[in-house]
Amino acid sequence: MCEASVCAFSDPQATLENGDLIRWIRDRSRQARQTLSVCTGALLLAKAGLLDGLKATTHHSAIDEPRILAPRTAIEETARFVDNGSIVTVAGISAGIDTALYAVKKLTQSTTAIQTAKHMEYNWSG
Repeated sequence: MCEASVCAFSDPQATLENGDLIRWIRDRSRQARQTLSVCTGALLLAKAGLLDGLKATTHHSAIDEPRILAPRTAIEETARFVDNGSIVTVAGISAGIDTALYAVKKLTQSTTAIQTAKHMEYNWSG
């Protein structure tokens, strides 16, 4: 079992047209304990069919796009992050740091996440 992470790209519209990338995301997500998207990375998860029937969030500038790509997805417009178990979507970059530490805590142990935050000199209460 592996971990998978999806990040936002500078031109998410162009990446949405990349069938190889979308298939890779779908395949990796099926092998992962957890898939995490940050910012508009949620659009790639939606395009890959991974958000169908789930709750999700994305960057406020693209909040309507997942509704088009995955109409059965419930969009949480004000959430910093949404955890569906194996799929986690994050609204923006600062929320992404908090959620990355949350994922470390979820996948390892609390002390690892706390030590990581301390090493980063990041104020995180976990």
